[in-house]
Amino acid sequence: MRASHLVATFGTVGNIPAMPGTWGSLAALPAAWVLHAIGGAWLVLIAIPVVFFAGLWATREEVAATGIHDPSHVVIDEVAGQWIALLPVLFGADRMGADVLALWPGWIAAFVAFRAFDILKPGPVGWADRRDDEMGVMLDDVIAGVMAAVVVVALAALFHLVIL
Repeated sequence: MRASHLVATFGTVGNIPAMPGTWGSLAALPAAWVLHAIGGAWLVLIAIPVVFFAGLWATREEVAATGIHDPSHVVIDEVAGQWIALLPVLFGADRMGADVLALWPGWIAAFVAFRAFDILKPGPVGWADRRDDEMGVMLDDVIAGVMAAVVVVALAALFHLVIL
């Protein structure tokens, strides 16, 4: 198996035939938890550009190997985007000294918001998706992740204003 395929599929998760993007996003959650356990939110933040640039390379290789502009088995882009969506939860846990898993509603919000933006592709997400290159493949999920992170912050603020 090609190294680019292992990176692009996030260790073969993208090879799951049904809904590979959703599976890639789900697989990103425990990976983020492990990174956070090792080095906190800052390690996840540092890992995002590493995954992004590895994803550019792997996507370029997979496109060349398959001839498909955006192969469905490429899910490394979902990993980068999902980690961005989780950043408010991870930094919030670090700041408050809370167990990151105790903030499970934030994890769910980050997952659902990211998948919604990734699937619906509103505004700039759709613009990036329409690019005909590996940057577009990666960038639409980064933008979806940023938009989802904004939703997570808004929901957390609403929760803390209304509930607490």
